[in-house]
Amino acid sequence: MTDTTPQTTTAITDVSVFSGGRWLTGRDVLVEDGHVTAIGAHGEVELPAAGRIDGSGAHLIPGFVNTHTHLQQSLMRGIAEGVPLLEWLLQVGEESVAITPERAYAATVAASLEALRSGTTALVEHMWPHPSTEVHEAVLRGLRDTGIRAVLGRGVADRGDASRRWGFEPRLMQPLTDVLDHTEQLAKDAAGSTVTVGLAVPNPRSVTPEGMAAIRNFATARHMTVSIHLLETTTDDLMCREHAGMGAVEYLASHDFLWDRMIAVHCVELDAEGRRTLADRGVAVSYNPISNMRLGSGIAAVPDLISDGVSVGLGVDGAASNDTQDMLESLRTGAYVQRAARRKADLFGFEQMLDIASGGANSALGLQARSGGVQVGDVADLTLIRFDRDFATLPVRDPGAAILTTGTSRIVDMVIVGGDVVIRDGHSTRVDEADLIRTLAAL
Repeated sequence: MTDTTPQTTTAITDVSVFSGGRWLTGRDVLVEDGHVTAIGAHGEVELPAAGRIDGSGAHLIPGFVNTHTHLQQSLMRGIAEGVPLLEWLLQVGEESVAITPERAYAATVAASLEALRSGTTALVEHMWPHPSTEVHEAVLRGLRDTGIRAVLGRGVADRGDASRRWGFEPRLMQPLTDVLDHTEQLAKDAAGSTVTVGLAVPNPRSVTPEGMAAIRNFATARHMTVSIHLLETTTDDLMCREHAGMGAVEYLASHDFLWDRMIAVHCVELDAEGRRTLADRGVAVSYNPISNMRLGSGIAAVPDLISDGVSVGLGVDGAASNDTQDMLESLRTGAYVQRAARRKADLFGFEQMLDIASGGANSALGLQARSGGVQVGDVADLTLIRFDRDFATLPVRDPGAAILTTGTSRIVDMVIVGGDVVIRDGHSTRVDEADLIRTLAAL
């Protein structure tokens, strides 16, 4: 992913940094040209005279990577609450048909800022297919205006069906060649920013074999990420067996539509054979615990996915099924629900959840690999935590445990993307939040 944020030198001084799988206290962290170039004991690293950030009393961690969201749904909070997935999809589809560029922009800015303020430095936007080029351009503009790093997945499908059982909402369809041409233009428009462009497939039943071949050829030639909802419920398997005579994973695999730049979202109903297939093909999985709970879909078998060699990242999903963009909430819930399902309190502690949330699926997204916390050489996508911003986290016995078990967006003091401070004192440095609130209230 290209990073062309301002090439500056910054130092975060006297901070506690999670690095190499442990907390290092009293450290100076040097950021140059958008990367972490040094981590040393306070006073031992040569620091710039200007551009210093006082980190005393604070804790530094890698920024989170939200591997799945639908930004436009920030205007759909609470929609279809308490109804099954397919009924929920019909109502979301109606809202998606009616979206305008103005509403898409406001939704993108609002959702991106909410994500940033919870410590998220990068997200994967899975757009629904939509024939309006202006809507997509508004989303791109909103992402760029907030400063968040993003993979913008341009929605694509080539099988329409008014029933929404096998295909996709026909009013949102357009010829596949037009979609790919527009994706090419979006990629050019995003060049030179922290946004890259990929493709977003609604589900296996929304693409034909011919469509899969065209999408894969287009994406692989351009090293693009392709995101696809997969087995959120049993519907994918049922419909694929009805219309193709095979399950969803087999349908995709038989048409060579599983590879190492694909991220499969949800995978709640993925079985052992499916896990092995994804692992063999290098497909990553986006784990969305709160959305899966809210819609009654179930619990993805994350321990088994990891044991079988599948890369797993954390996702929030759209606000129509979550209903927030708070990655700290997903971090905690994602750990707790696995512990409850397996009846094991020692599953998914802070270090493992941090690795999942900050780098678990990065290879599929074209992002730098990341594990063990902040390391020299990392892209400077960083989150500065101050526990004294929220008395509900105090006293702190173990910083990692406190982040996992009590952390909310209130403790996020500063967020840095590619060396550029985009959140300071919990607020955007780029967007007039008061004006945004007035705009959203008017909607």
